[in-house]
Amino acid sequence: MASSSTQRIEEDSGKKSKTIEKKSLGIIASKGTLDMAYPPLILASAARALDWDVFVFFTFWGLDIIHKDKTKNLKIAQLAIPNLGIPNLVGVLPGMTKLTNNIMKKRMKNNNVVSLDTLLNACIEAGVDLMACEMTANLMEYSESDFIEGVKTGVGAATAIDRMADCDIQLFI
Repeated sequence: MASSSTQRIEEDSGKKSKTIEKKSLGIIASKGTLDMAYPPLILASAARALDWDVFVFFTFWGLDIIHKDKTKNLKIAQLAIPNLGIPNLVGVLPGMTKLTNNIMKKRMKNNNVVSLDTLLNACIEAGVDLMACEMTANLMEYSESDFIEGVKTGVGAATAIDRMADCDIQLFI
């Protein structure tokens, strides 16, 4: 059964009128590492490609994904990638984060994974609502100009919760 947020679109096929229910997806992105930046954006862009209404609410470290400067330098810790075959104890040594990032970036390039910048632009162009948490932005001392173009700033948690309540699918990433 569709949620209360489902929009009804009437199509007139000449003889009959048919109702199509438009689905919705709400995502909360709370982590700002390279490995956690991709899932919300991939899911959001895929849902928009299916003509769903989609928003992503970025809070705490997730704000780094939409921050003009920080999005260019997101990192991933070696401990976050257990299938690299590097023992966890070695992961705490100096230089391992840089090595891990180089390995992951090479893997991404070899597998034709789009850049984060390209994925963010695709989401914006497709009409995904990218929203920055106002309280967290204030806490991190970020201003509206710190975020990439197309991000809605000044969005409170109550707004995000209200939108989430009306979504068919809600995800916390």
